[in-house]
Amino acid sequence: MTKDVTLDHVSVQFGDYTAVKDAHLNIAGGEFFSFLGPSGCGKTTLLRCVSGFQDPTRGKVLIGGENMRGIGPNKRPTALIFQNLALFPLMSVADNIAFPLEVRGVGKAERRRRADELLELIALPGQGDKKVSELSGGQKQRVAIARALAVEPDILLLDEPLSALDLKLRQHMRTELRAIQREVGLTFIYITHDQGEALTMSDRVAVMSEGKIEQVGAPRDVYDRPATAFVASFVGENNAIPARVVSRNGALAQVDAGFGAPLTVGCTHEKLAPGADCLVFIRPEALSPAMPGAENSFAAQPLREEFEGAVRHLSLTAPGGGEIRMTLVNDAAAAAPTGAVGFTPDMATALPRGPLAKA
Repeated sequence: MTKDVTLDHVSVQFGDYTAVKDAHLNIAGGEFFSFLGPSGCGKTTLLRCVSGFQDPTRGKVLIGGENMRGIGPNKRPTALIFQNLALFPLMSVADNIAFPLEVRGVGKAERRRRADELLELIALPGQGDKKVSELSGGQKQRVAIARALAVEPDILLLDEPLSALDLKLRQHMRTELRAIQREVGLTFIYITHDQGEALTMSDRVAVMSEGKIEQVGAPRDVYDRPATAFVASFVGENNAIPARVVSRNGALAQVDAGFGAPLTVGCTHEKLAPGADCLVFIRPEALSPAMPGAENSFAAQPLREEFEGAVRHLSLTAPGGGEIRMTLVNDAAAAAPTGAVGFTPDMATALPRGPLAKA
């Protein structure tokens, strides 16, 4: 059975610079887990701690309950796929896949048998005698995965492996990677700055900023119920509207955003008492044309429109002169608002003010 991974209050420092700050979480065996965040947030440093290329300054990495401190990469039950794939161009596809087995002294016949078996798994049967240069970008990606699986690791580590592919191929490889993970049943730990990759493939996601894990949860939870202003502004597009809490009623709050009547929004954060400053986050797709005077409606006039095939992105003026974004399905019945827009309370979240993701 594949092993779980525990980061037990892991911190990593390089001189005066702290790359990872007290990371604490458990990744279950067989889980597809992603670390998501902007460049420099510490996610690759954490991956290096799991793989054995970096020891924590403080804390422990445990794999299957065993402390990995002092155990090198070649002795851990992990395999790492690098961003540049690192395939050998002068070797055949089969020899690339079987190379880790050759290093371990496995015989030639067994190496070829295992390579052919893995070629079937990655949907490249009969391609073992080709050169790497004859493969497409997506095929090379699959060969790199097969090579990592050749040594039968318990945990597969992937460091932004799709970043060099074009958009359509990245989208296709998301589906393939997830299918391979389900087929082999291994723990996958995936590093990415691309939220589409993380949300599409993962069982759970850890969102990181400046070395700190801001939130861990299922993709839909992270998207629909962000825990911090950074997560709300980094994961997907969001309108961040400064406001002040007027009153609380369970998981709802009345807030004054300067839009005339108070707005009713979701609010579960314990720090947001009446009188507290906050940010109200409303997804562009949560806004829709509304009748003036309806709950959570406010005056808005179109400024500009961006056509994107299936959807239209509208920039609107909000009361007080601010600008908000609204997304409409590109449908003949979906007319641009000319007077007011609105939203339901469950589609907006009030959070304490804090750093936002850089655009």
